[in-house]
Amino acid sequence: MGDVLSQDEIDSLLSAFSSGELDLEEMDSEPERAIKNYDFSRPSKFSKDHLRTLEIIFENYGRILSTNLPAYLRKNVQVEVMNAEANTYSEFSNALSNPVLLGVVNFAPLEGDIILELASNIGFTIVDRMLGGGGAPLEKTREFTEIELTILEQILEVCTNMLIGPWESVVSIQPRLKRIETNSQFAQFISPTEMTAIVTMNLKIGDVEGLMNICIPYSCVESVIDKLNTKYWYSTMQEKDDGLYKESVEAIINHVRIPVRAVFGRSTISVNDFINIQLGDIIKLDTKVDDELNVYVGNIKKFKALPGATSDSYAVRVTSVIREEQ
Repeated sequence: MGDVLSQDEIDSLLSAFSSGELDLEEMDSEPERAIKNYDFSRPSKFSKDHLRTLEIIFENYGRILSTNLPAYLRKNVQVEVMNAEANTYSEFSNALSNPVLLGVVNFAPLEGDIILELASNIGFTIVDRMLGGGGAPLEKTREFTEIELTILEQILEVCTNMLIGPWESVVSIQPRLKRIETNSQFAQFISPTEMTAIVTMNLKIGDVEGLMNICIPYSCVESVIDKLNTKYWYSTMQEKDDGLYKESVEAIINHVRIPVRAVFGRSTISVNDFINIQLGDIIKLDTKVDDELNVYVGNIKKFKALPGATSDSYAVRVTSVIREEQ
């Protein structure tokens, strides 16, 4: 409710309108200030740029998973990042079902832990594949046994180690799987009001699909939050990748085997002469003894050379290099 004007204030206001000191139309035309609601119980700590950068990081993580997990599961694995959003931890934990498959990962040297949530049908599919089955999920969901959790722990440790590469452009981490939790009631690892970034990924193992959620508390990445922007991430990635890419290409090229052939000369004969050719027959070439030979690398004429021999083998000695501009 607004303030109530006194009689003196009302008289002064009417007098100002009468004398023309105040213009009612001018007051009505003043633009109103845009007011944005702010919920202090849900402070917006993750910007859109932060979330977009996390999507890019986990898109890279998804490619690594889809490349490496088939080696363990012997099944085609497809991973796709669906979205990244900011929510309080209470909203994330309230959405968990029972049984749940939560991997608590220490994100050293950053403070705190992140959480990997894997859909239960994906968990049972992984267990079935690791035990030699076809990878079919259970028709009726049940609790995981100790043996199944031991198997899943091995796979989650592999998934945890694969986080190192995608995060290198932001911070060098040494993640470690601390434990697996299967009861959502005991999933209160941080304050319920803590803001978190939830990255949702869709996993497809063979014909079975399920979600994988990565919950990242703000307190965990607060010290590197300035690096979670696309401009910094791309610039750092490019500087690092330029050198690595060059070194990788050079290393690969150094081991490539390519055919090299020296052409002594050319000649044209009839098919009849070719069929009746005998030992000791002489074929006349279009080059002289002291002419330089053309040496081809693949199908590209690259060198000029003179014929010779080394030990018991024929050889050529390179006399000049043919540049592209020639």
